[in-house]
Amino acid sequence: MTLLALAWASLWNRRGSALLTILAVAVSVLLFVGVDKLRTSSEESFSQTISGTDMIVGARTSPVSLVLFSIFHIGDPAAGMTWESYEWLADREDVAWTVPISLGDSHLGHRVVGTTTDFFEHYKYRDGQDVTFAEGTAFDDLYDVVIGAGVAEELEYALGDEITLSHGTGPVSFQSHDNRPFTITGILNPTGTPIDGSVLVSLPAIEAIHVGWQSGAPSPLANILTADDVRQLDLTPHVISSALVGLTDRRRSLLAMRAVNTYPEEALLAARPAQAIAEIWELVGVAGKALLAVSGFVIVVGLVSILTSILTSLRERRREMAVLRAVGAGPHHIVLLLICEAIFLAAIGSAIGIGLVYLMIALAAPMFEAQFGIALAQSEFGSTDMIVFAVVTASAGLLGLIPALQALKNSLADGLSIKL
Repeated sequence: MTLLALAWASLWNRRGSALLTILAVAVSVLLFVGVDKLRTSSEESFSQTISGTDMIVGARTSPVSLVLFSIFHIGDPAAGMTWESYEWLADREDVAWTVPISLGDSHLGHRVVGTTTDFFEHYKYRDGQDVTFAEGTAFDDLYDVVIGAGVAEELEYALGDEITLSHGTGPVSFQSHDNRPFTITGILNPTGTPIDGSVLVSLPAIEAIHVGWQSGAPSPLANILTADDVRQLDLTPHVISSALVGLTDRRRSLLAMRAVNTYPEEALLAARPAQAIAEIWELVGVAGKALLAVSGFVIVVGLVSILTSILTSLRERRREMAVLRAVGAGPHHIVLLLICEAIFLAAIGSAIGIGLVYLMIALAAPMFEAQFGIALAQSEFGSTDMIVFAVVTASAGLLGLIPALQALKNSLADGLSIKL
């Protein structure tokens, strides 16, 4: 009988305890690899919240702040970008398209985004996917509104429902635009981005609901003018929050950004979305790294369980080792036998753990993308998996030296007369 066959037979003879040890290793590897893949997928999904946009332009602030309120709708701009500056930007020869963004209002805690229908044409996410409609169409009338999939699901809205917008961005507002209601004309498909929780209206609509408002509070004029009266006014915006920009030639992006940053009429800032999002991830990704470190310690616990399992079995196996020595097994055979057992336990447990990760990914991927906007990577067995498998197996082999040397010592001392 070969050494490997003997090691396998020995484990099979102790299959109850071996199975529990394999289970411990499988769970620890499952946790480590699962956390790593979830962290990697989260980073990829986070970085692809917007794609195809070459730069974001707004009033001068930090690039991170500009991207946070423009894309993730977190916070508010400290200052606005004038409409004249936006027109200058849109008319530049190196600019292919622009999408204006205006923030500041909300609906039951969901951010209201003022924009144009170009938003639905040019906003891309996750490898260039388009924003599409589950029902209805884009806003056409002044008081039309398009809502994200998350808003529709949470508030149970349908096409044709009327809603009112509120001043400010909190979940509760005491200043609502009740006299100018909006009608839902479109519901977007889920994207896994902040768009799902957004309420989108036209730029003139943002101006319309603020007619008669001074310094953030309504004047008597706001209540006197009806919704139809407002239609007759000039609703060209004076200020917007920012603009998404696509360039005719991305190779000239540095020149375009320099032109924006040195614009003499207004203090503007041009930021690259990918670069700013990477900086944001460095801040929010710390939790993922910490969880991965904890998972690494769990793998250590799994390896210790292998060591414990073999060590606790040595007392019962002293006669076995003595018999092996008597029939001609050399010291190296005893050592290699126990090392092989440790490697078998680690290899089987690691393989099961990694296999369970891919099974869970296949089952949970649709739910994660719909609920959390995380596209779990359903790739084949990769380099990370191979490294984890190899490290866990090799570490188990090294730890197996401890019980192996102890067994060798016992067998040399006992001979064939076991002292129990």
